Amino acid sequence: MARMYSRKRGKSGSKKPSGKTSHSWLSYKPREVEMLIVRLAKAEKTPSQIGLILRDTYGIPDVRMLLKKKITVVLKEKKLLKELPEDLLSLIKRDIALMKHAQSNKQDMTAKRGQQITESKINKLVKYYKRTKKISETWKYDAKKAGIFIE
Repeated sequence: MARMYSRKRGKSGSKKPSGKTSHSWLSYKPREVEMLIVRLAKAEKTPSQIGLILRDTYGIPDVRMLLKKKITVVLKEKKLLKELPEDLLSLIKRDIALMKHAQSNKQDMTAKRGQQITESKINKLVKYYKRTKKISETWKYDAKKAGIFIE
């Protein structure tokens, strides 16, 4: 099946190696990893940035296998999770950048189409997050007030 916006086909990204047991060379205990996650979240890191830092700096390949829960679940338990999900925030940031570009470059129709696609992706995600109760039913995306969500 083709992609929705790019007409490309193919398999999605890389796959993690199968294996449900923790690595024997890993020296971190689950409690230590939770403390690292909390410390990085208080330093204003997103869940994906936390995962990358744990992988690259601390050598923890898979938090989910070690803790038996995701990074976002740990952040939710500690009440450090942001009100809007990370993927929605990144799409909002992209939409703001495209709006700024479109204001200074009025003839750029490719950027205008990119902005329309980004806004439709935002609306699809909002519909999904409302259905799964991750954001409130009354939440609405407004492109003119989008800068508030980033702060």
